[in-house]
Amino acid sequence: VQLQASGGGLVQAGGSLRLSCAASGRSFSVHHMGWFRQAPGKEREFVAALRFSGGSTHYADSVKGRFIISRDNAKNTVSLQMNSLKPEDTAVYYCAIDTSSRIILSAIRIPSMWDYWGQGTLVTVSS
Repeated sequence: VQLQASGGGLVQAGGSLRLSCAASGRSFSVHHMGWFRQAPGKEREFVAALRFSGGSTHYADSVKGRFIISRDNAKNTVSLQMNSLKPEDTAVYYCAIDTSSRIILSAIRIPSMWDYWGQGTLVTVSS
């Protein structure tokens, strides 16, 4: 499974960016897709996730009300609409996919529970 993320860039505080992630490969099922981020010197942290069956979404408290994860019309593609961006949102954003259906809600924030990762896209928010 390959994940291709796009949409990062430089934006001023208060602005918006939209990230997209497309999954491709042979014979896989998508149970969850999500986004994590990693700022310099910090650990990778959960941002948002979407369960494909049912469409339930989950967010980190730090982005709740500002970010929206959604499934695009294209198969196996998710987007992350980021609004009211803050300098502390600056990080490399990684998309991830759960193809094994082993993620339960209590573990959704744990990076090691996800099966595949994209290459990361840099988001820089200037003050």
